[in-house]
Amino acid sequence: MSKTILVIGTYDTKDEELHYVAERIEAMGGSVVSMDVSVLGDPSKPADWSKHQVAEAGGSSIKAAIDSGDENTAMQIMARGAALLTAQLHSDGAIDGMIALGGTMGTDLALDCAQALPMGVPKYVVSTVSFSPIIPTERLSPDIQMILWAGGLYGLNAICKSSLSQASGAVLGAAMAVEAPEATRPMIGMTSLGSSCLKYMKLLRDPLIERGFDVAVFHATGMGGMAFEALARQGKFAAVMDFSLQELSNLVGGSVVHSGQDRLTGAGAAGVPQIVAAGCADLIDFAGWQEIPAQYGDRPLHEHNRLIKSAVLSAQERRAVVQAMAERLAEAKGPAHVLMPTQGIEEWDREGEPMYDPEALAAMVDEMGKAVKAPTELTMLDCHINDQAFADAALRVLDGWIADGSVKPML
Repeated sequence: MSKTILVIGTYDTKDEELHYVAERIEAMGGSVVSMDVSVLGDPSKPADWSKHQVAEAGGSSIKAAIDSGDENTAMQIMARGAALLTAQLHSDGAIDGMIALGGTMGTDLALDCAQALPMGVPKYVVSTVSFSPIIPTERLSPDIQMILWAGGLYGLNAICKSSLSQASGAVLGAAMAVEAPEATRPMIGMTSLGSSCLKYMKLLRDPLIERGFDVAVFHATGMGGMAFEALARQGKFAAVMDFSLQELSNLVGGSVVHSGQDRLTGAGAAGVPQIVAAGCADLIDFAGWQEIPAQYGDRPLHEHNRLIKSAVLSAQERRAVVQAMAERLAEAKGPAHVLMPTQGIEEWDREGEPMYDPEALAAMVDEMGKAVKAPTELTMLDCHINDQAFADAALRVLDGWIADGSVKPML
């Protein structure tokens, strides 16, 4: 079946490049809907969605954007309208994916459009700042695809055609190949890290499948947590087992390895039952290329690989993480149950292991008892998070919810 791709860009400055992308998509059998998000100039031929329609969708006008006298204000008007129109076009079944071109201005707008589309809808951004550290993690939709717009600042040439043609084929191919998620069984959403430090998913997956659930485990290293939160907020899970909160401890501690301010809020906002544990929330991560900040210089350090390394949090820092947990869970519209394993919350948090700090762990346990308040339930467990006893406790909570109808194991 022919697929339709939304092509977004400033046609006043990138007319030739945007038409090249459209031509490549159409040459491969796809269809195109064009959206002009420029402010000052006009395209060589009318776009399917004009700049005036985009501005109006954003609750403003091109005149207001120009009269603002500020390019950032103007582009935010266009970004609001473009994102709303993108979402509406997909909801109406008019598009199967999107591709956007831009420098910093166009990329800023494109990120909003990508976030307006659900996971599973192909979204491709060709950008002069792809993969740049100036793009904060919270601006990235979980399944966004990016490619560097090499040599593409001004005009078509052989180098930028390589990027544009790849992106055109990629977004159309993705739209043709994608298998949209279809729920045949209710889904349990689970967070974890690699099994070297968190192993409970190995103990839980088969019992959950036997109970009639499908299981999706998200790698909680930033983008994984963003995907988990997005799906939880959309109500895609029957229940969640959110047992890896290192993204939250990173956020509280100021690390760049986090998944945004909304971590630990999606399930609660949707009323999805959630079982929560502070797995790996005793650590703060740093990118492998970073120098360790001086305040962590005298603490145990685990260099996991060349991409990521972790330092131990102090007792006071762990208390702050627990308080952030409790504040988020207090807003939940559905049942929430915290499990606190008092013998350790990741594999290196055992006696004899390099990240073991019993006094800091005791402070975390103490703060958990103080901060977590009804209606959030709290169960202290005399075990380690990787023990069978922890998995058994999680299943008991879930079984209780199945018994009272809060969670349904069959669709």
